[in-house]
Amino acid sequence: MVTITEEPDEPVPKPSKPQPNKSTSSSSKPPSSSATATLKTPPSPTPNPFTFWFYFTLIVSIITYFFISLPSLSPPDPKSWFLSLPNSLRHHYSKGRLLKVQISGNLSPIEVFAVENGAKGNENVVIVHGLGLSSYSFRKVLDSLGSKGVRALAFDLPGNGFSDKSTAEIDESSNGVLGRLLDVYNLIHEKGIFWAFDQIIETGQIPYEEIQKHVPKRKILKPIGLGPEDIGSILGQIIDTIGLAPVHLVLHDSALLMAGYWVAENSGFVRSLTLIDTLSKPSLPLWLLELPVVREVILGSNFVYSRLINLCCSKGNDALLDVEAHRVLLKGLGGRRAVVSMGKKLNDSFDIGEWGGLDDLKSVPMQVIWSNGWSNEWSTKGRRVAEVLPQASFVEHSGGRWAQEDVADVVADSISQFISSLPPTVRKTAEEPTPEHIHEAFDESMNSDHHHHHHHSHGIPAGYMEGYGLGSHAW
Repeated sequence: MVTITEEPDEPVPKPSKPQPNKSTSSSSKPPSSSATATLKTPPSPTPNPFTFWFYFTLIVSIITYFFISLPSLSPPDPKSWFLSLPNSLRHHYSKGRLLKVQISGNLSPIEVFAVENGAKGNENVVIVHGLGLSSYSFRKVLDSLGSKGVRALAFDLPGNGFSDKSTAEIDESSNGVLGRLLDVYNLIHEKGIFWAFDQIIETGQIPYEEIQKHVPKRKILKPIGLGPEDIGSILGQIIDTIGLAPVHLVLHDSALLMAGYWVAENSGFVRSLTLIDTLSKPSLPLWLLELPVVREVILGSNFVYSRLINLCCSKGNDALLDVEAHRVLLKGLGGRRAVVSMGKKLNDSFDIGEWGGLDDLKSVPMQVIWSNGWSNEWSTKGRRVAEVLPQASFVEHSGGRWAQEDVADVVADSISQFISSLPPTVRKTAEEPTPEHIHEAFDESMNSDHHHHHHHSHGIPAGYMEGYGLGSHAW
């Protein structure tokens, strides 16, 4: 019998990890840096060919726009500007005149535009508008007063409307360091390099006067920024030049701040005084016209400007063309800069009660025309004006602060009725004695008539080219 004995199976040994051979690891080379960089850096994207052309087109467009806009930065030609005006403005200009007034003795005269309506008579009305407006704003009032037999005149304040808005002054300064170097170079080129040294040796002084002659003189335009004193002087010159005194003076908006003191000092030239919605500040917010971006938006868009006028000045009953006309006159030929400059010189501390209580004004008939439909605050201010001017009659209207735009007929009727309620103005014409040499010349001409039975008439042209090229007549 065979006995089979089962022996346990021997465990199979696990394969051990091969131990690295030190000699082998030391002899193997590490991977190169280029190979490592290739493994770590992702592949670069393919450049888009449209990117280059996008930036190229953008740069070319900016440069082109810059060169195209260069002509607009230069001041416009007055005649070109005039020809671009609406027909209503050109028609208004054709009915007016240009007067020369003197601001001061050391400055050249400036031209002031004036327009009138109505036949010459004993009652003369002179209207002074507020800042940012012009005589064009009172065109309907002038027509209405003229139809009632009253001679009415309105003029554009300097810096407004068609009057001069800038003065040409000579600037003798050079254009910075480069300009001075160029002046020295031109002088050396003309006189020689040793000319100044020879002059110093001969005279012992540097020839400043000769050098100054070679400094280029250029004219620069500066905005007219006149104060109340200058405005009063201009008002007096216009009244005296045309021979209107005594006048029924109408002051609108900020005109009281500009002409109030002249009225007090020259009350003998004022037959009566009418104030139309006038107080300490202009109704047009001039501070908005100083902001660099806002002013371009306001004066560059007729829609934005009309919204501003409806918000601050007028109820907007007139056509859109009238708002456009006001905007164009304010924007053109540096009008904005001149108006802002004049606004800064207004007397904010003007006290209408103190002014009205002056002895020279107590004998001047007054009338206050005020809006009762603009706002409650504005109506309250009107009642306060009536209280501090007890000698003035108080008339209300339903328009805005630019009453001449909203209710022109009401304003004209109030002025006409106020003038009619006063005693008629008596104008004395002083007869000057005829000089003796005029009498002698007249006698000689009479004696020559006995021998010559024919006369020669020499015509004098009635008009002359003035201003923007239109024919006008001298006052």
